[in-house]
Amino acid sequence: MQNITVTMGGRSLELPEGTVVGTLAPSQPPPGLPYLAALVNNDLVSLSYPLTVNCDVVFLTAESAHGRLVCSKSLCFIAGKAAHDLFPEARFAVEHAFGPGLYCSFRGKNAEEDGISPEQLSALEARMRELVEADAAIERRKVSFTDAVRQFEESGLPEKVQLLKYRNPPRVVIYSCDGFADLAHGPLVPSAGVLCTFSLVAYEGGFVILLPDADNPLKLADFEDQPHLFAVFREHKKWGRILGVRTAGRLNEIVSNGEFEDFVRTAEALHDKKLARIADLISEDAARIRVVLVAGPSCAGKTTFAKRLSTHLRVNGIRPVTLGTDDYFVGDERNPRGADGRPDYEHVEAVDIELFNADLNALIEGREIRVPRFNFNRKAREYADDTLAIGQDQMVIVEGIHGLNPRLTHLVPREATFRVYVNALTQLNVDAHNRVSTTDNRLMRRIVRDNRYRGHPALQTLRMWPSVLRGERRWIFPFEREADATFNSALDYELAVIKPLVEPLLMQVKPHDPEYAEARRLTEFLLNFLGAPPFRVPADSILREYIGGSTFRY
Repeated sequence: MQNITVTMGGRSLELPEGTVVGTLAPSQPPPGLPYLAALVNNDLVSLSYPLTVNCDVVFLTAESAHGRLVCSKSLCFIAGKAAHDLFPEARFAVEHAFGPGLYCSFRGKNAEEDGISPEQLSALEARMRELVEADAAIERRKVSFTDAVRQFEESGLPEKVQLLKYRNPPRVVIYSCDGFADLAHGPLVPSAGVLCTFSLVAYEGGFVILLPDADNPLKLADFEDQPHLFAVFREHKKWGRILGVRTAGRLNEIVSNGEFEDFVRTAEALHDKKLARIADLISEDAARIRVVLVAGPSCAGKTTFAKRLSTHLRVNGIRPVTLGTDDYFVGDERNPRGADGRPDYEHVEAVDIELFNADLNALIEGREIRVPRFNFNRKAREYADDTLAIGQDQMVIVEGIHGLNPRLTHLVPREATFRVYVNALTQLNVDAHNRVSTTDNRLMRRIVRDNRYRGHPALQTLRMWPSVLRGERRWIFPFEREADATFNSALDYELAVIKPLVEPLLMQVKPHDPEYAEARRLTEFLLNFLGAPPFRVPADSILREYIGGSTFRY
């Protein structure tokens, strides 16, 4: 057996090939924070991973984003194991993120038994804690493709069999724990004993798995009810039932069977129907509403939504005009600074709020304003000869990340505004125990868009993405409750279209790049989907904002 060189914290060791990475973890991890996984040459791996090449190793706790991901996936696995032990004929599914946790649905043996009783929930949490206290082993192993299919068929897990229908590896990686098995969708912890920080909270026919707090993983995150967002997810789940697509395996069947074009048309028609409803809500109160504020996180589809909303409003006899908050930037000299001393362009005070409010009030009162234009090369606001005024049959549409923040329009009468929150909240799951992250959905949209329109490689987008997420947590998500309407821009077919566009870009991120773990995770995730050609996507689709070919000008 040959030796390999393993470097940890600047110290190099000569070790036998095949050394299990977990055996090298320091004996004293940070207080209260056990090691959950490791980065080996910037690839996220389980602690049972055998080292076979020269490598740099970094051990991860729940303080890191990758560690938190391993923790949440492992808790979902343990929840699945507990549900399998106690309620083998029930259907348990991890549906979507919900605040600081994950919403899970639960359906009993009979279709009418939708929901989980307090007694069942208590028993489920107790069983999970038994597994944690027993430090139940979670074994990662490879089985033959045939054995994997047989095992999932015998366990009554058809969506996992359906997923494997469109994959053909000779070996399949699974995780197992005392008679319960699941497909591997990224590393899990080697045993349950490190998963002591969690709680189950009953919610709307199911429950929420509360996760450790992101800022302090030693304590449980506080539960915050978000009924408006849950209603959006529930509506989209209903759409999923209408479309007959709730998992990646079913989407793959549609692509493979030549049904993709009809599926695209139906998904887009649902978007158009929701847009029409929001336009009708606004139009019914047009005498009061003079400003429509459209907000949402990065790559949620705000710009195309605003343009399509304008079309629907014109159908209703309203002639909207647009105003951009970016044109009201204060410039670098006045821009707030972040902790690193650099301008924080996502800060609400990066906008000249007083001027913005003065101009909006002038428009509402029927007065004319000079329209500013921000010169991004000079980092300064400029004025040309452009002026703007609105009549009684007009209103202003403002699109920007701060649209829901009352500070942005603090001098504008609240009754004169209508606020729309736009986000891509996919209902699609990989399978029952593994969800599709809405954040990943937006990230892949952005990678494709940044490369197509800005010439940015995927590495650059991945590098700045954590900063984007921090800005969203501070400046967007806390104000979701301010919305008068919510539009879900997710399209359940879009991952099939994005896959062939984003994969080559992710392949350009190499193992020596710190962002490699994220690129590889997304690449592995996309293996669950068949690709589909983009020419089926309508020219006015929100997806066109990212993949190109839109009829709208941006």
